[in-house]
Amino acid sequence: FRIGAAKLVVVVAIFLFTFYVISQVFEIKMDANLGHIFARSALDAAARSTKPPRYKCGISKACPEKHFAFKMASGAANVVGPKICVEDNVLMSGVKNNVGRGINVALVNGKTGEPLDTKFFDMWGGDVAPFIEFLKSIQDGTIVLMGTYDDGATKLNEEARKLISELGSTSITNLGFRDNWVFCGGKGIKTKSPFEQHIKNNKDTNKYEGWPEVVEMEGCIPQKQD
Repeated sequence: FRIGAAKLVVVVAIFLFTFYVISQVFEIKMDANLGHIFARSALDAAARSTKPPRYKCGISKACPEKHFAFKMASGAANVVGPKICVEDNVLMSGVKNNVGRGINVALVNGKTGEPLDTKFFDMWGGDVAPFIEFLKSIQDGTIVLMGTYDDGATKLNEEARKLISELGSTSITNLGFRDNWVFCGGKGIKTKSPFEQHIKNNKDTNKYEGWPEVVEMEGCIPQKQD
């Protein structure tokens, strides 16, 4: 009986020791896993804190109060259409399938920033008359954004160029065959617009065969005040 009792004590002792060792190893692994989870969470939080903020339309800095953010790009040769974004709202793009050869125009309410209209006018194979009528119909206080695609100048006449210059453009008088051009002005503007980019079509400097590189522009448009 004593020998049996001694064996039982030994078995119980071994069991308890084994249980203790296993529990210790398990706790260590649990601690390691928890440490890994906490470290991962800390790294994720740090990554989120260092990620640069995104501003409307993807512009490089935030606009001040009572200004509308915009970003736009001309077309790329005759392959990729122009893109116009105002207040994080893409108004015209190839993805939206509302751009075309010639001059692409987006109209925006100067007080609210709300989009009013988008159109494109073929200045290679089209007629300038509808474009002139459209320009004449724009109401005072309207923000006007324009971008070329393929060719925006062949059918432009002096009347159309004058109407665009009255919106604040300075480059429209020199816009030529297959030049790339983006412009943001307004109906009733009293000065020349600071928002305009123009690259001439030049076979010696063109990025694409027959077309210059894309022109891009971003900025903050002042809200129209009463």
